[in-house]
Amino acid sequence: PLRSGGASGRRARGGRRLSRASLAPSLGRPGPRGAAAAAAMEMKKRINLELRNGAPEEVTELVLDNCRSSNGEIEGLNDTFKELEFLSMANVELTSLAKLPTLTKLRKLELSDNLISGGLEVLAERCPNLTYLNLSGNKIKDLNTVEALQNLKNLKSLDLVNCEVTNLEDYRESVFELLPQITYLDAFDQDDNEAPDSADEDDEDGDEDEEDEDKAGPPGEYEENEEEEDDGSDLGEGEGEEEEEEEVGLSYLMKEEIQDEEDDDDYVEERETEEEEADSIRGEKRKRPAEDEGDEEDD
Repeated sequence: PLRSGGASGRRARGGRRLSRASLAPSLGRPGPRGAAAAAAMEMKKRINLELRNGAPEEVTELVLDNCRSSNGEIEGLNDTFKELEFLSMANVELTSLAKLPTLTKLRKLELSDNLISGGLEVLAERCPNLTYLNLSGNKIKDLNTVEALQNLKNLKSLDLVNCEVTNLEDYRESVFELLPQITYLDAFDQDDNEAPDSADEDDEDGDEDEEDEDKAGPPGEYEENEEEEDDGSDLGEGEGEEEEEEEVGLSYLMKEEIQDEEDDDDYVEERETEEEEADSIRGEKRKRPAEDEGDEEDD
């Protein structure tokens, strides 16, 4: 059914999220009741059912496998599905793509097991950004029909298994020559290397994203580290200023102590000088009476 990105589903921008388990019935593996209901349901009704009252412009992936087309044409799908990136219409008895809407964001298109025999030029007009196209099990018989895909410049993978065109001599070489932009034809490249599974690609992308997130660290960590560094530098500056203040204070106190010692020395010297002067004065006084006594004896 409707599918859009998430850890357990296919990754896509916006849209709703469904798990892989919920997608199983729509991927060609429905139970008996689901298959009967899907086969009997018209495409238009199936689309309305898949929307579940949601908005078409929010849908990124849509699976309509095993429903019934209207006279071999697409019905119920229109330009409002502008965010659609993955569309699957396998086994819906399509004979024509004339009513395919313009889906500029569509990357993958599944059209296997239908009755399409031509008219593929509409794909380049309506879905110019397709990278994957599955036309296996259709009525494509000649290379001229395939040549109409030359204008799909972004096409990388094309599947034509069980189409009559594959019975042509030098089929693979001819298709790779006609469509030089593709890398994989029927799931193999020109050197017979198998294409990676799309689910594995999604898982690898998820692992890469997780690794990038781990390398990048938790959000805000860098900013917090910066703040811590700033705080540390501020503290360092504050400590430096305090140390300078302490040094200034110590030097000031040392100067004060030195000054006090000098003052004490001056004070001691002054006291010594005063004591010496006082002693000299007392000596003169004692000397004078002695001289006076000598004068009296002479008289």
